[in-house]
Amino acid sequence: MSVVEVGKVLIVEGKSDKKKVLTVINEPIEIICTNGTISVTKLDELIDELFFKDVYVLVDADDAGERLRKQFRREFPEASHIYIDKTYREVATAPDHHVASVLLSANIDVDAKFL
Repeated sequence: MSVVEVGKVLIVEGKSDKKKVLTVINEPIEIICTNGTISVTKLDELIDELFFKDVYVLVDADDAGERLRKQFRREFPEASHIYIDKTYREVATAPDHHVASVLLSANIDVDAKFL
């Protein structure tokens, strides 16, 4: 069995966010959960590991998500940021079609049935 090198990485806050994303994507992508926070040490390790990959940040549209997003902007400015509509507040509770739409706008392949 061969190992497929994944060139895209999506950073989300929690397991429920990861589960939501996995239901709509249609390409291999590494998904990393921060569990809402990330230490500077862990972030530095991630930056080294992800340096040559396309990194996307998809966090909730709330205060905790914005703090995490600011931290990534400061420490990893190369990352692309994906935003859900503030009316949904959380990635996990946003409708599948909305999550698929924002991922597609970031050039992440999604299952067409969600569009």
